[in-house]
Amino acid sequence: MSEIKYEKVRNSLIKDIESGNYQEGEKLPTESELMQMYSVSRYTIRRAAGELENRHYIYRIQGGGMFVDNWKKRIKSKVSDTKMIGVITTHLADYIFPRIISGIDRVVSENGYSLILNNTHNNSDEERKALKRMIDNEVSGLIIEPTQSALPNKNLDLYNYLKEKNIPTLLINAHYNDLDFPYIEVDDLKAEKDITNYLIGLGHKKILGMFQVDDMQGTKRLRGFLDAYMEHPDISYLNETIMYQSTENMSPILKEAISKINRENGPTAIVCYNDELAIQMMDVIRSVDLKIPTDISVAGFDDYILGRYISPRLTTVAHPKERMGVDAAKTLLDMINGKKVTSKCYKVKIMPNETTSKID
Repeated sequence: MSEIKYEKVRNSLIKDIESGNYQEGEKLPTESELMQMYSVSRYTIRRAAGELENRHYIYRIQGGGMFVDNWKKRIKSKVSDTKMIGVITTHLADYIFPRIISGIDRVVSENGYSLILNNTHNNSDEERKALKRMIDNEVSGLIIEPTQSALPNKNLDLYNYLKEKNIPTLLINAHYNDLDFPYIEVDDLKAEKDITNYLIGLGHKKILGMFQVDDMQGTKRLRGFLDAYMEHPDISYLNETIMYQSTENMSPILKEAISKINRENGPTAIVCYNDELAIQMMDVIRSVDLKIPTDISVAGFDDYILGRYISPRLTTVAHPKERMGVDAAKTLLDMINGKKVTSKCYKVKIMPNETTSKID
């Protein structure tokens, strides 16, 4: 992690205190001595010292200097008193996330904790800010939905810091392969394979799969789609895919989809990365005067509440939203209390509805 000057001084002194180079009650070097040691200004030393005091690593005596505090006891006491749990997700107020957060909140509030919420908008820079905020607030534990989890982890240093400091951390919806934090997620691969096989069973041979591939959910769903086709070698060559990233402008993606579905002998069904995209595609299909499901079937993923109220009602895959929130909160509380936990992967079912039908 790239550090600015006061952070470098602060982190160096924390390391010296935690490793025992400075013992409890021992006087630290003077401001002038620290300025010389670190080749920084007095302001930098004072800012670093202020943070050390706020974190209970040191205390100051007027005219007497800085001394090492009983930091182990005070930090433990402070974390216990604050009883805050941090939640970081890619979004907060829309799609499936309010119900996940509701499940988390119900459990943690019953156990005397409060929540600090942050969203990343699936942007690694925003994730970095959120992680730093949680660390600075000295939360008792963290529930995190990884950001762009299929791409190299730009914030690995901060995740390693959480591990090093033994801050209980649980991942939801996806996980980073280069980290060994426990996680709770859906079996995306099997579920997508099941819904693709369902469409093939309805007689659809040419299916268009549209997947966001900068997160693990999307890459697993893509693989499930392709695995389903591999079980049917007579039609395996007929599948088509459109892959995109969350940062892309969706207009060209939707135009590409139109060009595929509007051509002669185009796909007779579409499986989408999630329900949000499926609902968009329903509008696209209508815009070229095709009917759902008569001309083309559509399936989504996640059982988004809006999909139940559109016409025709959307075929989708279940997502255990509130249950995931409840299980995540209970698992994190177990971690905070020193209990051993294991990762969980939900087996979920397809939910056939009015946007899919047998092909004539």
